[in-house]
Amino acid sequence: MQSPASVVDRTDAPTDRPRETIDVRSLGPPEPLKRTLETLVDLSDETVLVQRNDRVPQFLFPKLEDRGYAHESVELEGEDEVVTVIWSPDA
Repeated sequence: MQSPASVVDRTDAPTDRPRETIDVRSLGPPEPLKRTLETLVDLSDETVLVQRNDRVPQFLFPKLEDRGYAHESVELEGEDEVVTVIWSPDA
């Protein structure tokens, strides 16, 4: 199993910032989207958010872009997990 931290290192997210991880794999829609957006409000712009999900959060992406966040998702091979990394490019 790949760790979410190793997945972050494979994205364009900044590696020198603090990270916060949320696991929304057990939540049904729309809770993962809601929980992710609520978490972002509480984080500093310097913090990279790592979301663990059981699917690609396609409805989250436009909301992130509207708020100015960069994001990248990685589907873990052989596992039912998608890691989405979210960061503020202006921080």
